[in-house]
Amino acid sequence: MGLIIVVVFIAVFAVVALLAAATGTGATKQDKEMLARLDSALATGKSKSDMADLLIDVRKNELLSTIPWIDKALRKIELTPRLRRLLYQADLKWTVGGLMMMCFVAFAIPGYLAYWRTGQLIFGLLIGAATGFAPIGYVMFMRTKRMNKFEEGLPEALDLICSALRVGHSLNSALGLVTRECPDPVGTEFRVCFDEQNYGLELKTALENMTNRVPVQDLRIVVTGILIQKESGGNLAEVLEKASEVIRERFRLKRQVMTHTAQGRLTGLILTLLPIFLGCALYFVNPEMMSLLWTREIGIKLLYAAGGMIVVGGLIIRKIVNMDV
Repeated sequence: MGLIIVVVFIAVFAVVALLAAATGTGATKQDKEMLARLDSALATGKSKSDMADLLIDVRKNELLSTIPWIDKALRKIELTPRLRRLLYQADLKWTVGGLMMMCFVAFAIPGYLAYWRTGQLIFGLLIGAATGFAPIGYVMFMRTKRMNKFEEGLPEALDLICSALRVGHSLNSALGLVTRECPDPVGTEFRVCFDEQNYGLELKTALENMTNRVPVQDLRIVVTGILIQKESGGNLAEVLEKASEVIRERFRLKRQVMTHTAQGRLTGLILTLLPIFLGCALYFVNPEMMSLLWTREIGIKLLYAAGGMIVVGGLIIRKIVNMDV
């Protein structure tokens, strides 16, 4: 028992040390090197041959992990761009390597403790898999929260663009006004779109990039209206005003649906979590009685059947209460 506690403590300490190294010194060192190169490149007394050696790659090469060999390995995995996009959409300053490390720790420690306590490998793997997705679940929760906030603030941004267009501003300058007046995340995403246009991208490409960064249906409606108006002509302010009214109506209807389905969603949450918490509580009250579920063959079969029915029931309730508006 003491040896197991020591091994778990050493493993946790090593993981924490790696995460601290990944999020701390590496980024600072890279920033210092970049500033040093910029200072050297902007120096006036350099010859052309010296300046050629100090060229900097200004492409958007984002760091996946501050540990070099992990960064190199992650660039070869096709899953990496999706995780990086999720982290960006959730507005989390994590690296892909840090997220994978958190998932590994959340999988290994609970899974090993469950296997050590019950002696069942499959049960330990299932517990580890359930807890291993907890960091990704948190990222998805933050992503959904940020997307909802963007959707809520989009009509105000459209009203601001309409007002700017009616007083004679161009669409580009109206987008710049949104970047200054609207808070995050609306102002942040429109700022990226505005900067991409200033750096030479076409309006169509910049708007499509924004819809890829923010996969919100209302934003796709707005972008489609702008691109159609650009091809066919017409009053863009009136188009955006109608789009703002449609978005507000959809948002009102969505909130009304959420209100009517609140009882069903709460019921599904309670029915899904109640057996787990009740089982843990009974284990602390009477460990010998609850240990029959993993010390006897019939108990193991009942555990697997109960877990499967909980998952299926939760998915059915989720399908019932989730409505597309």
